Amino acid sequence: MRILLVDDDTALSTMLTEYLGGEGFEVHPLTSGQEALAAVQTGKYEAVLLDVMMPEVSGIDVLRQLRQRSQIPILMLTAKGDDIDRVVGLEMGADDYISKPFLARELLARLRAVLRRTAAGLASATPEEIELGELILSPHRRHVTWRGQPLSLTASEFKLLELLARSPGSLVTKATLSEQALGRQHESYDRSVDVHIGRLRQKLSELTGGQLEIRTIRGAGYVLESSS
Repeated sequence: MRILLVDDDTALSTMLTEYLGGEGFEVHPLTSGQEALAAVQTGKYEAVLLDVMMPEVSGIDVLRQLRQRSQIPILMLTAKGDDIDRVVGLEMGADDYISKPFLARELLARLRAVLRRTAAGLASATPEEIELGELILSPHRRHVTWRGQPLSLTASEFKLLELLARSPGSLVTKATLSEQALGRQHESYDRSVDVHIGRLRQKLSELTGGQLEIRTIRGAGYVLESSS
């Protein structure tokens, strides 16, 4: 499992390379965003650990450019307490984030959760498909179409849509979405589910013309509704 680590903190990169290496990952550390953009294009990596604060090209700019050309899982490394970077990162398509300083074990858990979400469909033994109106969702291929048109989603967005599509017209709580889609317990201050849902809602609206909508149940969760 090859991981790209992009951070100009060489001491941290060395520590994480050794730690994750002992957990079965092959980590390739880079110190600049431009190197990361070129490396991802090779298709050799399964995920990216991307620091927000970097010289020349920021992690946010790297994320923006990566999402224009790749759906590779991306976990952002942000400064402690910097809520703006975390929210912006999620809105732009990051799959998760972790605040510095962090425990290496927590980073490992977050990384594995992101990779599980990505691989869940590919590991399915049966070619199950979920149909909701003219939406067809294939968990085994991690593929979504509307009237034959593909919908490009991150791993987190896909899992959220899958959970909602399995219970159309019914409330799916934030706790359920956080635990099953993001791989962690929901905390009252954590806006990760809301931000991911916001991006997913926008993509669905643009593709379906409003025929498939995610309705917010304030304080509780979300409902996927189809008008087709």
